[in-house]
Amino acid sequence: MCTRNSPSLTLSRQALRDVLTRNGWHPETVFGAELALTELLVNARRHGDTSSPVVWFSLLGGTLRVTVSDESDALPQQRTPADLAETGRGLQLVEGLTDRWGVDPQQRGKSVWYELDSDA
Repeated sequence: MCTRNSPSLTLSRQALRDVLTRNGWHPETVFGAELALTELLVNARRHGDTSSPVVWFSLLGGTLRVTVSDESDALPQQRTPADLAETGRGLQLVEGLTDRWGVDPQQRGKSVWYELDSDA
């Protein structure tokens, strides 16, 4: 699945949910995958140099890979926010919900991705 032109968060989550549910993934894992997608997409819109990030995901050999690309060269940084801070926990959340995540700098911008191994 690839979505361009400011992908709808709702539609992106629904498409991901549909694929994982059809393939027998556990509902809690599906929810975690959706939440991690939400964090990457919101971060791309908030910190990227474009209002139109690209979202794509694949399910190959029991491994889900979700990628969100934007045009900003600024790489995401994990932070340790203050106890009452309202922001700064997104990448910690992605790390806790996924098996692997990372950033791939591109010629223009970057792609932030995560992977989950099937529990089905």
